Amino acid sequence: MGRITTSRPVVKVTLGEGTRRRPDSLAVEEPLEIRVAGTPLAVTMRTPGQDVELALGFLISEGIVASGDEFRSAIHCGGPGTGGTENTYNVLDVSLAPGVALPTDAQSRNFYTTSSCGVCGKASIDAVETVSHYDVAGDPVTVDAEALATYPTVLRDHQAAFDKTGGLHAAGLFDAATGELLVLREDVGRHNAVDKVVGWAALQGRLPLTGCVLQVSGRASFELAQKAVMAGVPVLAAVSAPSSLAVELAARAGLTLVGFLRGRSMNLYARADRIVIPTDSATAAAKELHHDYH
Repeated sequence: MGRITTSRPVVKVTLGEGTRRRPDSLAVEEPLEIRVAGTPLAVTMRTPGQDVELALGFLISEGIVASGDEFRSAIHCGGPGTGGTENTYNVLDVSLAPGVALPTDAQSRNFYTTSSCGVCGKASIDAVETVSHYDVAGDPVTVDAEALATYPTVLRDHQAAFDKTGGLHAAGLFDAATGELLVLREDVGRHNAVDKVVGWAALQGRLPLTGCVLQVSGRASFELAQKAVMAGVPVLAAVSAPSSLAVELAARAGLTLVGFLRGRSMNLYARADRIVIPTDSATAAAKELHHDYH
């Protein structure tokens, strides 16, 4: 288990009541260097824990591998047997299955990637629009809007590390048919949390993630939409806003994109046909749309 939280002294100030010194829990943020067959591929800032899932999810989102079958093993470098004297658990070397092509120089991200933006440093948007192995547009899944509205609360209720620190993003995978939360991962980086979910699914042999909803705790960036498409997820829901590029990608790929999912309200930005709306709400929405155009 990784070092998810740590404690540091803080001076608590309450206006009108004075100050006091107390310990405060913080979300741990450390670099992880991902290597493939000994060659550095990327460095990302992450919350330690589920590093293998994170690395595998990253490889899937970059189009380097398509499923867990193309992954063989992974080892943290620096400890006994790897030539190092101390294992910091911040370097992970991934071995791919026999016959799987190694990353090309063009796919390599030999630079520092911040926890807030996994795409930073890409030469262009075209460079991150990797062709998915899965047909997201063809997924016939439907999601009940009433059930979908409960997902953010379920996600929040299962965020154990967030309760301690208030500083972690979360991504959860839900079964669209039953509403069951299949897995939840937390991380200081929203894209890392999604990679960990995708990596978990790959290790479980569940790709493509047909019939599933990916719920995230923050906004829906272009990269999160891309990661959903690359994993075969048909529905991406976020509690905050999507970016314009995320909406454009969702529309092109046939991904249902839901934003501002809060309480009993939500915005449907792409493939709204998959969301089953109660009759009274659907009638009201139709009347409002008719009014807007007349």
